[in-house]
Amino acid sequence: MEAYADHDPASHSFGRRTARNQVMFGPPGHLYVYVSYGIHRCANVVTGVEGVGAAVLIRAVEPLTGLDAMRSRRGAVKERDLANGPGKVCQAFGIGLADYGLDLTDESSAVIIADDGTSPPHDPRIGPRIGLTKAIETAWRFRVPIRAS
Repeated sequence: MEAYADHDPASHSFGRRTARNQVMFGPPGHLYVYVSYGIHRCANVVTGVEGVGAAVLIRAVEPLTGLDAMRSRRGAVKERDLANGPGKVCQAFGIGLADYGLDLTDESSAVIIADDGTSPPHDPRIGPRIGLTKAIETAWRFRVPIRAS
């Protein structure tokens, strides 16, 4: 995941609130979806308090369940490639622009974030965000090594 905040020139919330980034300034736990390069949907979880435009981009996940549905959405790709990029995450989970603003803490939402009881990693990998032209030195990219199968 990569973090973004409204004081960060690489963030969609930098400078001002707009119709596009409005949800980033709302309550935490909501979904901010945008289109990248005109084709890829990218999913962000709003993390700031209301009025502060902050979110984390979900860059990749390791799917544990729902693999058949993901395969049907992603096509004939290797299992490790089902959700190993931000556009692939949205495609695998069926997340689109219609999901913009969903409350991820509401169990009745189409997309939710739930606590599976797994503790956060003791030593996450931290580094600069990628694919940016601004604030590229900011070390707000966090990764957890893939589990051994």
